[in-house]
Amino acid sequence: MRGFLILIGFISYSWLNAQTITLSGKIQDASTKEVLQFASVSIKGKSLGTISNLQGDFDFYIPNELRNEILIISMLGYKSFEAPIWSLLENGAITIEMQRSSTYLQEVIVRDSLSGGDILRIALNRVDENLPQQPYLLDGFYRDIKRVGGTYISLMEAAVQIYDEDSREPRNKNKLKERVKLLEMRQSLGYESKFTTYFDQDNLLEDLLLNNNIRYRQIDAREELFAVMNREKDSFYNGHEIFVVAYIGEYTFRLYIDKQDYSIIRFEYKTSHQSSDVISKRKGMEGRFMGTDKVVEFKRYEGKMYISFMKMNSAIHWYDIQTKELKFETELFQQLLINKIDTNPAFRIGATESMKRYGLQFQNFNYNKKFWDTYNVIKRTPLDTQIIADLEKAGPLEKQFQDN
Repeated sequence: MRGFLILIGFISYSWLNAQTITLSGKIQDASTKEVLQFASVSIKGKSLGTISNLQGDFDFYIPNELRNEILIISMLGYKSFEAPIWSLLENGAITIEMQRSSTYLQEVIVRDSLSGGDILRIALNRVDENLPQQPYLLDGFYRDIKRVGGTYISLMEAAVQIYDEDSREPRNKNKLKERVKLLEMRQSLGYESKFTTYFDQDNLLEDLLLNNNIRYRQIDAREELFAVMNREKDSFYNGHEIFVVAYIGEYTFRLYIDKQDYSIIRFEYKTSHQSSDVISKRKGMEGRFMGTDKVVEFKRYEGKMYISFMKMNSAIHWYDIQTKELKFETELFQQLLINKIDTNPAFRIGATESMKRYGLQFQNFNYNKKFWDTYNVIKRTPLDTQIIADLEKAGPLEKQFQDN
């Protein structure tokens, strides 16, 4: 990204109820006019927050008693924007420019002897220090979208609570340690599509949580890995200088690491090579994995790093078992936004309160429009026009939510 960060207002507020303010805005680059996706939007010193969407837009629902607090917008490579919430409400549509950090603009001048492998080794050794080791409760928004052959067939959105006793390394790194409670859910009618069977019927939210490579210590601290990690240009985030280390080869593996305490701010993993292995067989078809694109981000709160955002996109090609002819591609898009952190929860989620292990689409929940009107989600954008158009072939989304 180049130039300045602009928060273009349409900053406005409305009383959805007696206690809630809605703050809306757009985040984009001043010189290129490119939007800044998934920028963090939060309140200074508070656990409440949201992010910008694929078009740089956000809606932030804020309790009225916090209107005198400071709004913070953070993005890798930029100095954070800060302003009193009340001032944004009073000014109406505003434009705020922020310069990129000088650290990001400069070429890397290595003043120390640390290699990319050295930095990663230290960061992995300090994961226990930087992740919370006490019980905590997260409020989160989950979304998954399924696409077949270029057409979107289903949308699922859920409000959840995620409870963890601590972030210690689990004995079984493939078994979910967190307990997840389903608060509200809404879904389109596409889950009745004949193509739904070509997607995993497991609980996809729990599968996504298991892809938190940092929480589940799924990065092996091997000398072979450290040897291939490169140190890239330093960056800047939320007032801190950031190391950037990466391996780029048959896959891309990149981490953003705070220079102060070596906490991991962001983890990226991407592969786009087709596997020759058959991973699934269904209805005379065999599926082969095409690739995945994953991001895991963390937020510093009360001195520890908590997951704040995850996204994962994956694709499978389906071939006729007999002719080996490619028939279609299935794609799954998943996002998880953590919009509130409770570091001293008054309760734990028990086994009886946890979500069922099977797919979310089978867990009956009546659509609660009033709840969703003021819940912090990842805002839908005009870029979602095709998604909405495809899904609404079965009728308006609001009616689909009500009918499910």
